[in-house]
Amino acid sequence: MAIDFTTLNKTSSSGASGSSATATADEAGSEDRFLKLLVTQLQNQDPLKPMDNAQMTSQIAQINTVKGIEKLNTSVEGLSGQFAQMQALQGASLVGRDVVVPGNVLDIADGVGQGGFELTGAVDAVQVEVLSPAGVVIDTFGLGALGSGMHSFDWPTTTATNDSGLRFRVTASNGSVKSTPTLLMRDRVNAVTTAGNTLNLELQNSGSVPYSSVKALN
Repeated sequence: MAIDFTTLNKTSSSGASGSSATATADEAGSEDRFLKLLVTQLQNQDPLKPMDNAQMTSQIAQINTVKGIEKLNTSVEGLSGQFAQMQALQGASLVGRDVVVPGNVLDIADGVGQGGFELTGAVDAVQVEVLSPAGVVIDTFGLGALGSGMHSFDWPTTTATNDSGLRFRVTASNGSVKSTPTLLMRDRVNAVTTAGNTLNLELQNSGSVPYSSVKALN
């Protein structure tokens, strides 16, 4: 038996009409209450000190301002919902792709381990240390002087694989002043989830990370 979409459509249409009618009724109710208060104020004002035109204009402007803010809030909520949907669609296209995110897991393929880092400024020297899963340094090499921005490195290996759990550490220095750059790693997108207006990527090694933390697509 085919699914009957007419009932769903009628329900959706009715729900939309009901929401619109409720919003209109609330707006009309606010205006009615304001007018009643204004009339009451005019009826009970001091005859010797009647409300002048400027005061009345000011009060009318206030109710119009409130109405404008309510409509603006409704518009912003609608745009936020549309933005979240667009983010989800964009995120879905990333499933199965590699992204560059903050992290220090060495990505190993075809006998080469790769990692990256980001420098906030130019440095005189950069040193990379390859670490075992236990944190023991198994190799160290230098990359020389580098400018600001994102950089990557290759580490040749004949025995390690992507399941080896190797990590890396990077130290930058300008003379005697040392600093730790932001470490970057390649990771695979397995799934996409949303939490409110936040788009999250479920990565193979890093787990759940916000889409905003992605530095590059591979």
